[in-house]
Amino acid sequence: MNYIIFGGCGFIGTHLINLLRRECLNTGDKIFSFDIQSPESSGPGKKFDDVIYIQGDVRKPINFSFKPTGEDIIFNFAAVHKTPGHKDFEYFETNILGAENVTAFAKKSGIKKILFTSSIAPYGPAEDLKTETTLPTPSSPYGISKLVAEKIHQVWQVQSPLNELTILRPGIVYGEGEGGNMTRLYKGIKGRYYFYAGRKDTIKACIYVKDLVNFMKFRMIENNFPGCEIINCTFEPAYTIEEICEAIKAAAGFKNKIPVVNGKLLMFIARVIGPLGGKRVGIHPDRVKKLMVSTNISGKKLSESGYKFLYDLEGSFRDWFSSFK
Repeated sequence: MNYIIFGGCGFIGTHLINLLRRECLNTGDKIFSFDIQSPESSGPGKKFDDVIYIQGDVRKPINFSFKPTGEDIIFNFAAVHKTPGHKDFEYFETNILGAENVTAFAKKSGIKKILFTSSIAPYGPAEDLKTETTLPTPSSPYGISKLVAEKIHQVWQVQSPLNELTILRPGIVYGEGEGGNMTRLYKGIKGRYYFYAGRKDTIKACIYVKDLVNFMKFRMIENNFPGCEIINCTFEPAYTIEEICEAIKAAAGFKNKIPVVNGKLLMFIARVIGPLGGKRVGIHPDRVKKLMVSTNISGKKLSESGYKFLYDLEGSFRDWFSSFK
């Protein structure tokens, strides 16, 4: 059996490889990591001798030699995703061409199972609760490109009744090696320079990376699900930013109070500082706007799937912070 991971050197891909090596490999099984990055460039862990690393670009046709088994699984994480951080065309170029080339590779290789990690960005920003049946209304190049990539994978799935496709839409994914929003939040609370942007009840759907990859194992390796299914990946119910901050404080032993700063004032400051390099310190209009709008995503479908979470919110932070020592 072959596990083929596109984006295997990234944050989620590296955690999945660690899990597969630890719990899923049988005699003869192989892990292939295909990424434009080298394995030493990012993510926790190291380059493993029993993983086959292929440095390549999903924007181009994918060709590498391996022996198909009929039970092979593709995990497709390859994407340009940081927002803000890229030019508009970069999201479309990588996310759409990548989806086309990965599904073409699957068809050519006779692979019948794909897990595609999408995003909650296709839902668009809004306060209303979003479920998997909500009509997507993306408002950003990233969200639009991810929705198109979902459709490309779905076209692959309907080409054969034997094809199995799982599309995951995770909230904020955090854990060792993340280096994104949750890492900045932790550092801001620790350094006493984080503040609530206009409100404390903003909902921020999120999931711990260890639970995300463990659910992937549950879904793709321990069970069979013919057809296509979309699943939001987040705690149920999703937590508010205040609940997330309090869980971080409890897990880390922080005692400081977090102030609320007027949202209009904060946006004014971001518009002034942003062009001068505010993106580097998180004071950027796009990032501030994201802080003030909820990602109110339902995780009910995941919670009713039979999967048992390994961690609650505070427990996940305790586990993550233990890696700092």
